[in-house]
Amino acid sequence: MSMDAGTQIERALVRSAADAGFVLTLVAAIATPWASVTFTGARHRLTLAAARSPALDAWLAGLAEAEFRLRGHLVADLIVNGATHTGQPGEIVLEALTVEDC
Repeated sequence: MSMDAGTQIERALVRSAADAGFVLTLVAAIATPWASVTFTGARHRLTLAAARSPALDAWLAGLAEAEFRLRGHLVADLIVNGATHTGQPGEIVLEALTVEDC
């Protein structure tokens, strides 16, 4: 059974955060089908929670350039759409575009 791109990117982000030295928790995830003339995939909006730390700040700063391996999909775009640290843990909103790997 193959995992969908949304599940794969969620797990990849949590793993990446752990490798960077902090705990990232998925709060909510929404995936919307997406297609262009040549590609099909999905747009993802992920709400995550993490305690503020230098490790989190460094991870967020490098996230747009990070590469994530997904089976059958590519992460074409990944941006931080917002981060609020008014509470503990803080909330982070990411948006990603995945496309099917042909």
